[in-house]
Amino acid sequence: MMIDVSHSDTPLKATFRIKLNGETVAIKTIGDAYRFITSLSTIEWMEFQSQHNDAKVALEAAAEDAMMSVQATNALRVLFVRAKLL
Repeated sequence: MMIDVSHSDTPLKATFRIKLNGETVAIKTIGDAYRFITSLSTIEWMEFQSQHNDAKVALEAAAEDAMMSVQATNALRVLFVRAKLL
């Protein structure tokens, strides 16, 4: 059975607060993060494709196994720092 990653309420190991269009978005769960990184177009992530792919794969793994949430949090941090969102 496939888990819908975008609805995962598994908590990340950190809460990311990202300013987007003048509003602060809090990313607290695997689902929050997955929706955030998949809602922007592929073009917007193209410059950071490797980090984006790493984060997406890590989030999918964490949705299946909460023990992977540390790796997912770290992959998101790398992506967000590289994209200058943090």
